[in-house]
Amino acid sequence: MDSPGQAELLDRAAAGDQSAWDALTDRYTNLLWSVARAMRLTEADAADAVQATWLRLVEKLGTIRDPDRLPGWLATTIRRECLALLRQRTKVVPTEDFDDLAGADDTAVDQDLLLQERDAALWRAFEQISAQCRALLRVLMADPPPSYATVAVALDMPVGGIGPTRQRCLATLRRLMAVPS
Repeated sequence: MDSPGQAELLDRAAAGDQSAWDALTDRYTNLLWSVARAMRLTEADAADAVQATWLRLVEKLGTIRDPDRLPGWLATTIRRECLALLRQRTKVVPTEDFDDLAGADDTAVDQDLLLQERDAALWRAFEQISAQCRALLRVLMADPPPSYATVAVALDMPVGGIGPTRQRCLATLRRLMAVPS
């Protein structure tokens, strides 16, 4: 027996069919986890983002206009949930004196600053590449990486185009990193 289509699963889940909901979660939970891991969340934060994404789907079950684009909707929704969690974590703690930082030694501080500067430059360059490249690279950096078939469905692109697109995106990113800001 063929597995039910996306539209049928969504309709059945909206009607309260637990087996349809289970089929949806079985089909897309790995995708959600791969996106959450690519966003470098802690395990607990990633779990929260995955749960929040499923909650958003429950809230929107009756309003999904194009069921075939559900994987992309889920990927976008979890990215937004992850970004919201990351924004909540980025709180600055003021200190009176830099030297009062516990365990601060000059070498470690210098190395940390260099790493932070490199990471900041990379993220600035990353923001300059196309939205498609950003989405593709984020998904492909998941641990474990999702299959190309899953990526193709989530990002609405042909499987055969993923590798070449990835190469072009990385080449663009390398060029941007080579140009002094």
